[in-house]
Amino acid sequence: MHKFTRIALTAAASMAFSVSAQAAKYKEIDVSGGGTITGKVNIGSAKAKVQDYTISKNPEVCGSGNRTVSFIREGNGGLLDAVVYLDKVKEGKKFPAGLKKITVDQKRCEFIPYLSVMQNQGELEAINSDPVLHNIHTYELIGRARRTVLNVSQPEKGNIVTKKIKLRKGAGMKVECDAHDFMHAFVFVARNPYYAVVNDSGEFEIKDVPPGKYTIKAWHGTLGEKKGKVTVKADGTAKVDFTF
Repeated sequence: MHKFTRIALTAAASMAFSVSAQAAKYKEIDVSGGGTITGKVNIGSAKAKVQDYTISKNPEVCGSGNRTVSFIREGNGGLLDAVVYLDKVKEGKKFPAGLKKITVDQKRCEFIPYLSVMQNQGELEAINSDPVLHNIHTYELIGRARRTVLNVSQPEKGNIVTKKIKLRKGAGMKVECDAHDFMHAFVFVARNPYYAVVNDSGEFEIKDVPPGKYTIKAWHGTLGEKKGKVTVKADGTAKVDFTF
């Protein structure tokens, strides 16, 4: 194939992809007659999981002994730290305020909060509130694989890093510190506002859903995802449960 032809085809393909990506962008509209989805994420056969780490660095800030991290938590039979969301919604209600920029603080060698929610293509602000070096490292979770999104050293107290987050395929990120192996957190990255973080019993509620048929998923940073289908009627309530 002629070199010029290859370049032209590559440019055309790139333009088509760009147009397709723009067409897939979520559109905020006024929702009339929206329905509600309720349910519970059950822990099922999964078991509560904690892991102990030895604090071997910076005990004057991080503390001494062991740090226990609860990667899987249970409450009243429900799976905690889970997010339920509708997949591939084209249009609907506005995003909640505060999702375009979130803050993850590193304080006493712990990420605060442990679970965050932000809008895709929003900004993540990482603050080092400790007088020791941290290296924040975030990974996009794609099935069992993971892809580095942010990897920045923050050597001094008060250091702030801001990064635009644009995930390709995954629904969320794992957050780690390369300097302290006992620091862990997760970020759910929303492509539309139809999501809910479960309560302390694993229950959820998603409101103002335009009538229609949807794919609904339950996401957990450690356990992955479960998928289901739901039909929402005007001013109606649909119920969906998940079991891990």
